[in-house]
Amino acid sequence: MATAGPGRRPRAGSTARRRPSYARRRALALGAALAVLALVVVAAVGLHGWLRGRGVVPPLPGEERCVATVKDRSVVLDPDQAHYTSIVVGLSVRRDLAPRAGSIAMATVYQETGIRNLDYGDRDSVGLFQQRPSQGWGSEKQLMDPYYATTKFYNALVRVRDWENRDITKVAQAVQRSAYPDAYRDHEPDARVLASALTGQTARSFTCLVAGTPDGDAKGLAGSLSKTFRVDVETEGQVVTVKARSDRLAWAYAQYAVANAGRHGVVTVEVDDQVWESDAYALPSWTDGEDVGRTVRVTVR
Repeated sequence: MATAGPGRRPRAGSTARRRPSYARRRALALGAALAVLALVVVAAVGLHGWLRGRGVVPPLPGEERCVATVKDRSVVLDPDQAHYTSIVVGLSVRRDLAPRAGSIAMATVYQETGIRNLDYGDRDSVGLFQQRPSQGWGSEKQLMDPYYATTKFYNALVRVRDWENRDITKVAQAVQRSAYPDAYRDHEPDARVLASALTGQTARSFTCLVAGTPDGDAKGLAGSLSKTFRVDVETEGQVVTVKARSDRLAWAYAQYAVANAGRHGVVTVEVDDQVWESDAYALPSWTDGEDVGRTVRVTVR
């Protein structure tokens, strides 16, 4: 069959392709660019979420968050990280361990999971500390319980020779026996801040922005405080009260309540002569209030 010569239009039925118009080419290019941009945005959001989960970057502006500030250093956590941190550090308080124990535990959790209670890991590792059932730490179900996992960590920690004075990284490695023995050092400064705040060693050092108006759960908060610290807790209506034996314990209980404010609908926390009041739009500060001494008074919605 003859083909169309130069300058001649192809006959009907010819397979010759027509070149897209300029407008169509531009539309195709724009569509491709938008598709690439969408992929970049999705990838960026996913990367930020992953990095935030590893404790590398803080939550985005406007997100719920908790902040611990000691001296000139601040550490930002999301609500889940704050919850798990309050348990890990709180259990060191319950055992009357030095605040250094909380620092070692938090440096470990930061490195292992970014303060996430993971149901997966290297080989059979699971939980906050990535402990392995096959290595005698407990069953998978047990290790997914942050109270059980943290207790097992402290049981091993206190058996490490001179753990109170040795380098934090070396102590953590003696417990964990990680393939990356020096990695815990990267998280030591932040771990110290969190331990100082949530052991009550530094007063007025922990606050949270809680979005929305979560339902008040006085019973749940009372149970959580009692379970973590093994302390007597009184509940009357929407008010939860704990009496502490020392100023440091009072601040440990108070800042634990703040760390879990979103879970239990906490409105105010009173301790000493200070009060914390929930705010859905700005990060609250501790302010002057009625002097209640070592009594911690928490009001929920």
